[in-house]
Amino acid sequence: MTRKLRPPKHRLTRLGVGATVLAMLLVALGAPPARAELYHPRQTWMRNATAGLFLHWGLRTTRSDPAAPPFTNTDCAAWEAEVTGSGWNAGTWVSAAQKLHAQYLVLASFHSRLGYARAWPSRIPGSCSTTRDFLRETIDAAKAKGLKVILYMTDDPQWYWEGLRDKPADPKNPDPGDVNLPNWFDSAAYSAYKGKPVNLTTRDGFGEFSYDNFFEVMRNYPDLSGFWIDNDNKYWEDHNLYQQVHQLRPSWLLSNNNEDTPEMDTVSNEQKTGMTPPYDYNSALWTSMPRLTESCYKLPAKGAWWYDGEGPNRAGGAEVDKKLNVGRFISNVAASSKALEAETSKLDGSFPANQEEFNNFMNTYLPPIWESIHGVEGGGYMYGGLQPGAFNDGAYGYTTIGKDDRDRHYIHVIDPPAAGTELKVRDNGYVVRTVRDVRTGKKFDFSQSGGTLTIKGVTTWDPYDTVFKVETDGRTGIHRKGTVTATASVSAAGHDASALVDGDYTKYWDNDATLPAAITLDLGRARKVAYVAVNQREWSPTQPRTSFGHPEDSARIKDYTVEVSTDGTTWTAVRSDTMRSARAVQFIDLNVARARYVRLTVTTTWATETLPEYYKKLRIDEMWAGGEYPSTRGRGWWPW
Repeated sequence: MTRKLRPPKHRLTRLGVGATVLAMLLVALGAPPARAELYHPRQTWMRNATAGLFLHWGLRTTRSDPAAPPFTNTDCAAWEAEVTGSGWNAGTWVSAAQKLHAQYLVLASFHSRLGYARAWPSRIPGSCSTTRDFLRETIDAAKAKGLKVILYMTDDPQWYWEGLRDKPADPKNPDPGDVNLPNWFDSAAYSAYKGKPVNLTTRDGFGEFSYDNFFEVMRNYPDLSGFWIDNDNKYWEDHNLYQQVHQLRPSWLLSNNNEDTPEMDTVSNEQKTGMTPPYDYNSALWTSMPRLTESCYKLPAKGAWWYDGEGPNRAGGAEVDKKLNVGRFISNVAASSKALEAETSKLDGSFPANQEEFNNFMNTYLPPIWESIHGVEGGGYMYGGLQPGAFNDGAYGYTTIGKDDRDRHYIHVIDPPAAGTELKVRDNGYVVRTVRDVRTGKKFDFSQSGGTLTIKGVTTWDPYDTVFKVETDGRTGIHRKGTVTATASVSAAGHDASALVDGDYTKYWDNDATLPAAITLDLGRARKVAYVAVNQREWSPTQPRTSFGHPEDSARIKDYTVEVSTDGTTWTAVRSDTMRSARAVQFIDLNVARARYVRLTVTTTWATETLPEYYKKLRIDEMWAGGEYPSTRGRGWWPW
């Protein structure tokens, strides 16, 4: 006997009734204006995490026999039987995550390029759903090892035809007849379930279908850790989906792909390429700390990351570039962003040989430098720390700083200097006490002068990441918070110049898209000014490149002048220059013996007219002035 499934409005489960009542209240009263929650207890575990493993696994996943064709929409039972027969075990995925030193997994089976398979039992007809609960088994296996699981959910029906028939003339706007042609959906079954016609190949119809699935998953898997959502759907927004998720499952995270949607806890940045150097992932990020961010990228160099587990090299899978992926991992750590590493698991849960080899490599490579990766924040940003980026003689790398000890620093050198045995890193006012190699414990001689730490006698460089531990005695020479005020020639409403010197990185000055723009620091009395430091807001990419077909460039200072004055009336120009388009703190060396006022005038920014989102727009979190540089024998104090 076949049991008839009733529409959700008749299902009087506790969660279902609560969701219905909440949705009605939100619609009736009007949802309050969305505002991102920068800190919430549900985010704590993710903030403490370093990395995640992104698993794309569904009907179009490479089968045990890579030459076998993918399953079709009528083969859900056959797919499940082959998965079970292959010996699939969730422990394989958990083991891979542990080797990568990840703290969570994201499972993507309900994916637009994978056949919209739900790897769990569902009472909602409309796309493939299994009888074996692969999601439950994954959650249980992860929990046993202290890992979290997040479920990927898509809003996108446009690939309903892919792999089953020729491409429709306009997949995003299908003809009504498309519902009767081969596709991954069963609109007739879902329509019967809802008691009204619903075409799942349309955005609204699929939005309703996926909306129902959100609530079924919330009801059945209370120990899931959240949803990773691929963009937005109008149906979800009109029905206040995100607010309901946080109301009904307050401990769950919401992550959104490629959009900074305020209701989301995490902003995920997908597969950034085109940077120089190519591993410099954080230079492509566009979301400011302390917003929780994540970067997802695929480890294999070739092959479609949503299903092609083997790639073009069937013997071992597509190449996995160790330096590229170690650099990406470290660059994310050093931007306080989470590295979500995508691997193309095969149908049986195993990984192509090259990916498995990389997992084993990371399992032994990361432990000796773990102290520099876990329990740290990105250096040079809102948490303090040494300046990352381009060092001397072609060297490039990143810095981190201890969360619990701001005198514990690390320098990660991905590309060593082209010649010589010295590394030069801007010290950001920190008084350095010792420098050691994290792996060997070897102690290095060093000196400090003119704002630069020089590490001497380095004869061996790791091929992927040479890590130095730098212990300091605080910072010195910075004119203290409270003694410096700031004004500006122009400011956007709510973002005036006082934000530049308040020590609060959640507030910033905005030039109201007006150039030139002048900022004046008043030091309170005439003082020595060795340099001015600028932390610009990290709300745009820093390199000119093309991403998803759109040009990108930096909403950051390009050409500027600096003038000083003792009385605020007579000004002397002391520097005109171009500031590099780079993340983290930037320094303007002045070496002025005596001045009370320092005026920075920005004449141009890096973004061009073709980028109206960033053109002439400038935001700065914090500025400060330094009266002295640390010296090798100096000892320091914290400015605030």
